[in-house]
Amino acid sequence: MNEILQAATLLAPTEGVIEVRALADGVTHSGYFDDYECLARAVEALDADPSVAGIYVTLNAVNPALLARRANRIKMRLSRKDATTADADIIRRRWLPVDIDPVRPSGVSSTDAEHNAALAVAERIAAYLAEQGFPEPLRADSGNGAHLLYRVDLPNNEAATALVKGALATLDALFSNEAVTVDTANHNAARIWKLYGTASRKGDNTPERPHRRAKILNAPEEIGVVPLERLDRLAGLLPREEPSQPKKGSRRIDLAAWLAEHGIAVRSTRPWQGGTLYVLAECPFSSAHKDGAFAIQFANGAIFAGCHHASCGGGTQRWPELRGMHERKRPEKKEEAPPPAPVDDEHRRRAGEILKTGDPLAFLLDTFNKSHVGDRTVAECLVMSLASQSVENTNGLHVAISGNSGKGKSHACTTMLQQVPEEYRLAGTVSDKALYYNGSLQPGTVFLFDDVSLSDDLQEVLKAATANFRVSIEHQTVTTDRKLQICRIPERCVWWLAKVEDAGDDQVANRMLTVWIDDSLEQDERVLRYMKEREVREDGGDGEDPDLVICREIWQILKAVRPHVSIPYARSVQFSATTNRRNPGILFDLIKASALIHRFQREAYEGGIRANLDDFTAAARVYAAINGETGGQETKTTKNEAAALATVATMGWEQFTIRMLQEALGLSYHQTYRILHGYTSRGTAYSGLLEKCPAVSFFDTMVTEDGEGYAMRRREHLFSFDLVVYRRWAHGGGVWLDGDRDGGPDNPGRPPDRSVRTEGCDIAAGLPQDSSTGCNNPAARNDVELADLCTRRERRLPLGTEVQQNVPTVPGTGSVVSASAGACETHNAGTGPGIPSLRGGSLNPAPFSRPSAGIAGCTTLKRDARRGPMPQEPLSGVLDHREFLRVKVELGRCDVCRTGKAVYRSREAQTNLCEGCYARLVREGNAREGVR
Repeated sequence: MNEILQAATLLAPTEGVIEVRALADGVTHSGYFDDYECLARAVEALDADPSVAGIYVTLNAVNPALLARRANRIKMRLSRKDATTADADIIRRRWLPVDIDPVRPSGVSSTDAEHNAALAVAERIAAYLAEQGFPEPLRADSGNGAHLLYRVDLPNNEAATALVKGALATLDALFSNEAVTVDTANHNAARIWKLYGTASRKGDNTPERPHRRAKILNAPEEIGVVPLERLDRLAGLLPREEPSQPKKGSRRIDLAAWLAEHGIAVRSTRPWQGGTLYVLAECPFSSAHKDGAFAIQFANGAIFAGCHHASCGGGTQRWPELRGMHERKRPEKKEEAPPPAPVDDEHRRRAGEILKTGDPLAFLLDTFNKSHVGDRTVAECLVMSLASQSVENTNGLHVAISGNSGKGKSHACTTMLQQVPEEYRLAGTVSDKALYYNGSLQPGTVFLFDDVSLSDDLQEVLKAATANFRVSIEHQTVTTDRKLQICRIPERCVWWLAKVEDAGDDQVANRMLTVWIDDSLEQDERVLRYMKEREVREDGGDGEDPDLVICREIWQILKAVRPHVSIPYARSVQFSATTNRRNPGILFDLIKASALIHRFQREAYEGGIRANLDDFTAAARVYAAINGETGGQETKTTKNEAAALATVATMGWEQFTIRMLQEALGLSYHQTYRILHGYTSRGTAYSGLLEKCPAVSFFDTMVTEDGEGYAMRRREHLFSFDLVVYRRWAHGGGVWLDGDRDGGPDNPGRPPDRSVRTEGCDIAAGLPQDSSTGCNNPAARNDVELADLCTRRERRLPLGTEVQQNVPTVPGTGSVVSASAGACETHNAGTGPGIPSLRGGSLNPAPFSRPSAGIAGCTTLKRDARRGPMPQEPLSGVLDHREFLRVKVELGRCDVCRTGKAVYRSREAQTNLCEGCYARLVREGNAREGVR
């Protein structure tokens, strides 16, 4: 009785009049109630009668005058003169009823399997409607199927009836199948509904098909009303009218045959608006979900396809897109537009000229920089990726670009993609299955995934395609007529991922060139200046750059032949770390890609070409960059993570908290927490420094603080940092040629008298890069005379200590060739306070080293450092945080803020700083160096 009373109260929340109607052996019992306790007692007695098959109530608000027909009583066996509630007797609609019923013979109860199938479909419908903005429904078990009741507030008129009818028709089309249907007959206003708490008796009660009691499964504490616009959108999701007919003369497509021909599985088929509706087994538009896709062929032959999920357009027409995924593109003739002009012979001639006598790599990069400011290393990675497609003996180079949102990742990729011939491009959102079914893909296609999350299935496709770069990847499926169909992704396709976060799976990341977009303040200023200059132009600047056509011709020429590339000096290539066995292969593929770009300028042999030292220099430059200031190839760290590690090393912390690191980095607490611990987003786990870097560990501790007359204890999460382990872990990006091996006349690709080293380009140290090599280490410039000008930037060396070779730097990932009698780094790099760069001019000797930074300094700098204390409000760039050492002796108050306790001291600047002022100094230094 309590369950019946609760049901009546929920179904009629305004305490209006309800009709109770019972069906039993061909007769009807009925009564009207406004006293719900009386209703519960009457229904309880009626439910005890085994001849009663089911007890129902009106859902919508009944005219109160009808109470006088049978006031708070049940009349048994109504006669023909006894009226029941009609549609005209409903004064307002208050429910959208969704009845999910299993398919079974009439007059019998459902089996447990049929019953469970209906409940499962009800959950799918509720999840879908929640995605569409519907509030939580009242969920119930009808005894044989499932109910969903959504609260509405509609008048009882034709428009409301059409609205409810359309909503139920949409749900029926999208979710009904051969086993379960959504009842579309429940659109009339006077519809009666199973009263929860009563038995449902259809046929005999057998073990296979038992009688069950209807019950409420879940009722929200507050049932929200569905907004009218949500109902309108649901009702209008599927087209109610036939789309325009196909053009005269065009081939009429048989949709059923087309779906079978292209291996698109169909879950169910039903008549629809005079045509046929096909519910697809899997969504071809997105890998984020499987259900929801459909296609309709109307009586006039027109076709409509879409997906009911909002992320897939929410029912918008997507048939042209679906067709384009599976049919080879054919250009449509347009009467108003002239046919495309043939390729200008002048463009082809110019492209050949650049390839034979010019610098094709520089031309491609310069063309890129006409539309995209900076990010030269990103562009080089993309160019090398394209070139790797045309090398016979390569495993392919794929690129993952990460960085903060709004810093130009997508623009960099789309700008470079414009240089690729159109038939080799695929950009946008695509599902894993669509890649296999797309018949227009050619070998050597570029896949650009712009800031999308890779599903697990798509990551598996990427791993398979990259691991088997030189062969096509097959996917076997079964058509609707149970015939085997084999679909393929062609060979030599490269993948470009433009992501705010990491690529996701470590196996995916290990196959990619991991490069960071430049998000420094200086880059922001350069982009702004470029935008201003572009807006000043009066010629519009919207036409295509003629050099883009030449770039496409360059790639057409390079794709025509696929040579084998030999690296004669490969045995002389040395690596400072080979923990990740894929990275040496990446360097060799970079060398081959460089040789391919300069194919017409390289020594040829039968079937191939030989890479020379220029190719090693170009490849080593890119490799050093993506292991330093523009990437985390070896360590797999993001730019923020690399900055955090460099900051901890610079601060000299052996232990630190999230709050300490947050203040030093200038980030939010949440961002800093994620840098250390990692996080999970959309089902993908992103690891943090605790997992990536062996130098960082975490432990719980109890801290005691003395108060005024009492001691307070609290838990503290502390992170420990091992500087020695960090240096050993972070130096693995160095590559060089061993001058003692494989030289001489037997190795024409490598002269014996020159040692090319890129080991340890100290990129993160903030020195300006050399324009020719992208490295600030003179030893990386293929000039042995300059090798003695670069010194070790090892930190915390005593004054006068000779710098040793092969000691890794703290902030970077390489190690620098040292020279005990080199040049003053500060003068030659132009990093000293107010001291101009002397690069290319006379060089000062470097008889001493900076105590904290390990930088060799000339006597002029030493003399400048002894002139006394710095100003009390230091300007940006005046104090160098690398000059400071953390000390344990009492220093008194901070010389800058005059309030904090000084814990850092610079002997040269004669300045003492507190923790906060030193952290600010580190932030300013990082900002100048572009590490954020």
